[in-house]
Amino acid sequence: MSLRPILTLPDPKLKLVSAPITKVTDETRALAADMFETMYEAPGIGLAAIQIGEPVRLVVLDVARKDEEPRPMTLVNPEIVWSSTERSVYEEGCLSIPEIFEEVERPAMVTVRFLDAQGAECEMTAQGVLATCLQHEIDHVEGILFIDHISKLKRDRIVRKFKKDAKRKAEEKEDADGSRTAVA
Repeated sequence: MSLRPILTLPDPKLKLVSAPITKVTDETRALAADMFETMYEAPGIGLAAIQIGEPVRLVVLDVARKDEEPRPMTLVNPEIVWSSTERSVYEEGCLSIPEIFEEVERPAMVTVRFLDAQGAECEMTAQGVLATCLQHEIDHVEGILFIDHISKLKRDRIVRKFKKDAKRKAEEKEDADGSRTAVA
């Protein structure tokens, strides 16, 4: 297991649609283990493989509270097969969009079909924070970010902030590397 760097906005990879995993292998399980270590360290409650630059349909999550026993879940090729008409609103954040939190309205309940870490077919119905987390992470494998569910005005403001920060960091790195020199 090893920590992996988490991609952040405005990295274009975050908008990629991830490829299905054809077979659950030891390599798949090793990637999931890296994802769990990265997610727990961040800390977060969910992580999609694309967030660490791996464009495959793999999600890990653990919505247990700090005072509860961990409940890690690995979902390979997750898909929502049913969602309720009833809606709920949760304040969401994302490891790929650090320090930004917005209220997002989603279906209150969903049924998700997926393969587990052993490759067995599974289906579960969830509500509450688990339903929200599942939808958030499944959005990631589709190239959708939680800010795509908020107003265009708020989304554009957030994207501009992250683009500006990325440009500033790139300029600082160039200065530190001595890549840029002043001409008198």
